[in-house]
Amino acid sequence: MVTSAWFDTDIARYIWASKYRYRPAGRPAEADIEASWDRIAAALAAPEADAGYWSTCFLQALRGFRFLPGGRIQAGAGTDYDVTLFNCFVMGVIEDDLERIFDHLKEAALTMQRGGGIGCDFSTLRPAGSVAPGSGAIASGPVSFMRIWDSMCATIQSTGARRGAMMATLRCDHPDIETFIDAKSEAGVLTRFNLSVQITDAFMEAVQNNADWALVFPADARHTPDDGECVDRQWTGHQHPVRCRVLRRVSARALWERLMRATYKHAEPGVLFVDTVNHWNNLGNREHITATNPCGEIPLPPYGACDLGSVNLTRFVRAPFTGHAQMDWKGLETIAATATRMLDNVIDVSRFPLPQQAERARGDRRIGLGITGLGDALIMLGLHYAGDKARRTAARMMQTICLSAYRTSVELARVKGPFPRFEARAYLERPFVRGLPADIRAGIARHGMRNSHLTAIAPGGSISLLAGNISSGVEPVHQFRQRRWVLDAAARRRAFYLTDYAHRLWRQRYPDATPPAYFVDALQVKPLAQLAMAAALQPWVDNAISKTINLPEAYSFAAFRDLYQRAHALGLKGCTTYRRNPVTGAVLTPWGQAAACRSFDTGIPSSPGLASPLSLVTHGALQA
Repeated sequence: MVTSAWFDTDIARYIWASKYRYRPAGRPAEADIEASWDRIAAALAAPEADAGYWSTCFLQALRGFRFLPGGRIQAGAGTDYDVTLFNCFVMGVIEDDLERIFDHLKEAALTMQRGGGIGCDFSTLRPAGSVAPGSGAIASGPVSFMRIWDSMCATIQSTGARRGAMMATLRCDHPDIETFIDAKSEAGVLTRFNLSVQITDAFMEAVQNNADWALVFPADARHTPDDGECVDRQWTGHQHPVRCRVLRRVSARALWERLMRATYKHAEPGVLFVDTVNHWNNLGNREHITATNPCGEIPLPPYGACDLGSVNLTRFVRAPFTGHAQMDWKGLETIAATATRMLDNVIDVSRFPLPQQAERARGDRRIGLGITGLGDALIMLGLHYAGDKARRTAARMMQTICLSAYRTSVELARVKGPFPRFEARAYLERPFVRGLPADIRAGIARHGMRNSHLTAIAPGGSISLLAGNISSGVEPVHQFRQRRWVLDAAARRRAFYLTDYAHRLWRQRYPDATPPAYFVDALQVKPLAQLAMAAALQPWVDNAISKTINLPEAYSFAAFRDLYQRAHALGLKGCTTYRRNPVTGAVLTPWGQAAACRSFDTGIPSSPGLASPLSLVTHGALQA
């Protein structure tokens, strides 16, 4: 078995060996993860004038899991694999025409074959029951075409490619919205899709006022007659509102209730607050976003790409579990600057499945630098996840990373030039940019920006396991001990026993002591406190935050039904929930229910009250 001094859990070793270890044809495989870090650092430094210097800098960022590039970067950078280094893409606008629909299916298949997950907005497809122009055929509706995408994804997965992940969105005023909401009410249906409803501010207002809500579709002369009630609506594929035919009206509150009951019962759909997304979009003056990548942290225009990486916050806690515990703020600022440069270089060295994706990525140079290990870092600092001080500290962490990234992007623009679509006046007028410090705005005015967007918080599932089972993304620790199911290359489930990184570190230092009260897992942090944490970070995230509220199975619907309204009021761009039940199942189960499985990691006694199972991932288990 391959060994490495950097691995302190068997699952970390397994994740590296199965996902990120390079095995070139006809040559020996990488001996250890240090060889992987050497490969990645050299590949991402290649675009630099002084590649040797920057390769050394990038290697130092990677060593010890201080910076965790996205999985596609770790698996593909510096290899001869014909893959993309971008984790995910949002696909192009699906024209409402059978030939073009299948053209887009082909584009999606080619993207997934190269290792990219995809997001698709199906709002452009006519509702079920509509008469097709020309042929007179009856349309089957967007959900029926989603089933074709789902089958394609299963087929691509069966060829041995990376396990597929897809996001489907639909407007809240599309006539098939109820069918979309109910689409995953049965187990085994659309299993390779995450679903999110595009929620507008107008709909939320209608829910609040208990008003009627018009379900509409664009009044294209090919599709609908010219008589009848029409309204102007912003629609997918259009920068400005278009004339839409009102096909029927429903109670906004009843539709919202239907959505809440669906997601309560089977964790789908989530919500995407599209007006919030577009208000804060740094390029909102020239693009309208209606879809995201599969986990929701990157809202993207058609053919946009996810260039992701996460700073491992646990590596920047000094004197953990002591009265002197503190963050290394300077180190955090420095790693963010280096990581920004690394992610910017990904755009220049990556392959792209489609030319449209290359054109979009190189034109905007979007990146998504975020964090992982937040829950563990707060515990190491002696802070309760739900406390005010924890939120203030977490916000300062994200602020430090954001401002360092923006300052670095200004400097890169000075040296290498701004992103091709940069327009100084329009960019400086965007709401997020207006809130930046004066020195950054002055730098933008003088030199431009290398990257249109810079920050995003991804779930970080596999890369967090690689770093020793640290808590993932923005989430609290999911469980301190758990059985984790992982898919192997043959799509077979393999079980691992895991212990949380902070909990393991505590036990190593204080083997006989009872963990303090700030050792809390996700089921011990109330949902509103989880939303409050995401809201504290959102002002420093110009893309979005992948956030799943984990709930115990016994959590009542009466307590649940207002969570998404609260998320909207707090200014979040999207949200999902997960409550284990017979439909959703579980990726994780507590250690106590896994006694028959092989134990891979060192056994550590359980803290009381941690017996409820929950998912490690957003939107169910697509990234497990």
